[in-house]
Amino acid sequence: MIVGLVLFGHGSQKLFGWFGGGGPRGTAGFFGSLGFRRQHLLPMAVMAGLSEAAGLLFALGLFTPFAALAMATVMVVAVGTVHWKNGLWAGNGGYEYNLLIWAVAIAVAAGGPGRFSLDGAINWAEHISGVWWGVGVLVASLLGGLAVMALREHQPPAEDTDAPLVREQELERDDSVVT
Repeated sequence: MIVGLVLFGHGSQKLFGWFGGGGPRGTAGFFGSLGFRRQHLLPMAVMAGLSEAAGLLFALGLFTPFAALAMATVMVVAVGTVHWKNGLWAGNGGYEYNLLIWAVAIAVAAGGPGRFSLDGAINWAEHISGVWWGVGVLVASLLGGLAVMALREHQPPAEDTDAPLVREQELERDDSVVT
């Protein structure tokens, strides 16, 4: 329940600007800084917000594996675009937090929403949970996340700023050998 509510809060930041968030336009601007194409920015901001806001469904235990899939997919994108380069630990801007949410989403999709869920109250829980639902969320979130990340513009690697200096030093050494 807590994981879902916290993620709902993150989605509310993106969708409504609540809790100090930037709303759809601010989120779109952030996505632009990550290298996503201009025409995709606003729709992606809304989709990311909705995917995180699915945390409310997750917390209530309603349509649980689908909410888990939305949450897990947005975590894959967050890791791949923002956190991977910083390593594991969240204190360094790493992907620890995102990995935990991803793992919880998969585990709940596999194990089911629980007795006190809305899925359980309407007798859906036994039909929309189990190990294959967990495997499905795992695989679909990875594939979906990779598909979203493919929308980024490929930027050329930064030019090596030391390369001209190294070449000059090599030329100087060659000149001194010749003389």
